[in-house]
Amino acid sequence: MKIAIPATCFALLFSATSLQAQDAKPEDVQVQETVQASSPEPEVQAPEQPPVSRELPASTQVQITSDSEISSKAIEVGNKFNFTVVNDVVEGGAVAIPRGSKVEATVTWKTGKAVGGKSGKFELNFDKINVRGVDYPMRGTHRQEGKGNTVAAVFATWLVSGRSAVMLPGQMVTAFTDRPIPY
Repeated sequence: MKIAIPATCFALLFSATSLQAQDAKPEDVQVQETVQASSPEPEVQAPEQPPVSRELPASTQVQITSDSEISSKAIEVGNKFNFTVVNDVVEGGAVAIPRGSKVEATVTWKTGKAVGGKSGKFELNFDKINVRGVDYPMRGTHRQEGKGNTVAAVFATWLVSGRSAVMLPGQMVTAFTDRPIPY
């Protein structure tokens, strides 16, 4: 016995199944598109690193030279003079103190030339260094002495005097950092 399915039932059954299949595809695609649009993949960002804090240690030597002539016959205790850093101070491959940085020094002691062949002398204390616009304390002392005239002084002590102490630009001296300097 054969069961006859009317053609209209078959057509209805076939068209309903094909409509569900057609409708399913766009909905699935729409759902997928909606999911993708509403939750985009997060951008991967590198974690923020705190800046590396480096410091030039205290007591680091710094080569400096005077910006002007300093003479024991023209200075007084308390006078201030400027010096310039001669070479970059490098620490860990980076420039901690660039050449050209300014150092300030103060005259702390002085004697003039005297009869008997004694020469003039003075001392400078290095007070501070300016690195990239910030002042940091320095330490160190430099004593400059004039040339004496001891041979002539032996023969004529009342007629012969020593020479003044003179520091010229270009004469290099050493100062030291007093505290660590960040860079």
